[in-house]
Amino acid sequence: MELKGKRIIVTGSARGMGEATLRAYVQAGAHVIGMDVSDEDGAALAEEANKAGPGKASYLHVDIADIDSVEAAFSKAVEALGGLDALAHPAAIQRSSDAGDVTVEDWDLMFAVNVRGTMITNQVAHRHMKVSGGGSIINFGSISGLRPEPSAAAYSAAKGAVHSWTRTAAGTWGVDNVRVNAILPAMATPMYLEAMARTDEAGKEAAYWMNQRTIAMGRAYGDPDKDLGPVMVFFASDASRFITGQLMPVDGGQTSVR
Repeated sequence: MELKGKRIIVTGSARGMGEATLRAYVQAGAHVIGMDVSDEDGAALAEEANKAGPGKASYLHVDIADIDSVEAAFSKAVEALGGLDALAHPAAIQRSSDAGDVTVEDWDLMFAVNVRGTMITNQVAHRHMKVSGGGSIINFGSISGLRPEPSAAAYSAAKGAVHSWTRTAAGTWGVDNVRVNAILPAMATPMYLEAMARTDEAGKEAAYWMNQRTIAMGRAYGDPDKDLGPVMVFFASDASRFITGQLMPVDGGQTSVR
């Protein structure tokens, strides 16, 4: 669980699970570069984490759906870090949609950011990690990619694609000592709270029975800092050196992966 000296990129670092992940890594002694499209928040959070230490943090802009943006940002980060040991990739978007009325625009946007963004960031990270002798890529899947999601058809399909990609990338890059896993979290993040705010009362009632009510530990969604951060440290550390190709729920027992 030691991250001292580890060189890590965190996408989606301006808020939510990305913010908590960046903070956890810096607290564990890593040198971290956060990336996002929300530059003001991202830079402020990186500076706050940097001041707290004992690790180091800085910030760069990236559009994960744009290969040129990812190539440029990752190259700049790796130059500053002196290599790359881990990529944490929480960056994603969510839109509510029914299978019968999801629009082509929402479908394409969901896949551009959540699926293409995962592919691009993973490919570029793998290339840099291979040079460094290996590393850990931590993607973000979802229970939504494992079950029917009547209120989030495109998001569910995109997360299912992330799961399949994670397994395939792990099977391909193991020879390079690059492991690839996916976290399936149930965290009370701004994205989740915003999604609930867009949902009508009937939808909220259905979400309660499908989500919070099914958490085995008997409480609401997890806290990103307390419940997710330590798991992210484990998967970025050498303690997880023999784990790859796995979908890891961090959800209080809401689901199991077989």
